Amino acid sequence: MGTLTIRLPEEKHTRLKELAQARGISVNKLIEELSTIALVEFDTYTRFKAMAAAGSVEEGLRILAKLDSLTE
Repeated sequence: MGTLTIRLPEEKHTRLKELAQARGISVNKLIEELSTIALVEFDTYTRFKAMAAAGSVEEGLRILAKLDSLTE
C-alpha cells in the first residue's frame, strides 16, 4: 500500500473531516473512496472515447442511453 501526503487549505481539510465523520469513516477511507470514484469515471471516459474512435456510433449511443437510465 502506498502513502500519499497532500496539502490542502485548512477549510477544505476541515470540511473533509466533517464529511468523513458524517459518513462514519476516517478521512483516509473517505479519500480512498473518492479516488475510486474518480478512477472509475476516468476509466469509463477512456473506454467510451476508445469505442467512439473505433467508429461504433450505435454502441456509444446505447451506452449513453444505459447511463441515462441509471440516473433516473
